[in-house]
Amino acid sequence: MSRRSATATLLTAGGILAALGAGTLAQAAADYPSKPVRIVVGFSAGGTTDVVARILAKELTQALGQSFIVDNKPGGGSNIATDQVMAAPADGYTLLCVAVTSAINQTLYPTAKFDLSRDFDAIVLGAKVPNILVVNNNVPARNVKELIEWARANNDKAAYASSGSGTSIHMAGEMFKVRTGLKTQHVPYKGSAPALTDLIGGQVQFMFDNMPSAWPQVQGGKLRALAVTTKTRSPSAPDIPTMEESGVAPFDVSSWFGLIAPKGTPKEVIEKINKAVNAAFDKPEVKEAYLKLGAVAEKNTPQQYSDFIKKEVSDWAPVVKASGARVD
Repeated sequence: MSRRSATATLLTAGGILAALGAGTLAQAAADYPSKPVRIVVGFSAGGTTDVVARILAKELTQALGQSFIVDNKPGGGSNIATDQVMAAPADGYTLLCVAVTSAINQTLYPTAKFDLSRDFDAIVLGAKVPNILVVNNNVPARNVKELIEWARANNDKAAYASSGSGTSIHMAGEMFKVRTGLKTQHVPYKGSAPALTDLIGGQVQFMFDNMPSAWPQVQGGKLRALAVTTKTRSPSAPDIPTMEESGVAPFDVSSWFGLIAPKGTPKEVIEKINKAVNAAFDKPEVKEAYLKLGAVAEKNTPQQYSDFIKKEVSDWAPVVKASGARVD
């Protein structure tokens, strides 16, 4: 066989193998999911990211016929989970329920290994929620002004909790300190659930928590709500004023949660998950569940969610820098 013939044969074989490989990938995407799918959450069970992930997992399980299992991997302000999913195979069987935390972490952690746009494919924005300022019932404050006055007089006693360094809950607390000049201590936890437990128990005095996890504690009388952190009041708690209405301005902080996958995940898989989640937003039971959580869902495409993530990373960077917060 001549060198030219051998080369042509190799090229032909390579083309056949490539075509077979592409066909295999296409078939795998068409059959997706053919086994259980893991949704990794970077916070402990019971927090808002976990609650939203479980709602999405239930709907995806029903819609796509395979189990979508929530796997909690708390720690590092969610960076541990993010790094694990970034290193996972890009086949759609390991997803991350990402929160605004990761957008903040790209500035807060100078040594962060990941870049949300470079290392992940956006799938769908699952929910947006306001944060809510809640206090321990023993704190003698019925509104934000009284909390500020009490905290100034009790700097040695006033401490605020967060679900972890770099979360929107942490940043809301830092913004509160910047806007008011308070010197209160920040106490980070591995998720909202343990933070709320200590807040109720009096180990810390206040917290800017996501509404889905804090609001049931308010309704149960275990905590007192003073304000929400968004520009407008929450439909789930219309009697609670905003921070700006309470005299602390400017103040506009909200949290969001969605699904992303390792970079290179088949487009067909991403579209299938996106379509199933968007369809779930039309279901009355999902709308009711979101309303109870104080969450809002809007249909969106993978590209829209990708653009949203890029904007969030850009918008949070100056807030983090202005707060002076940094985690090495």
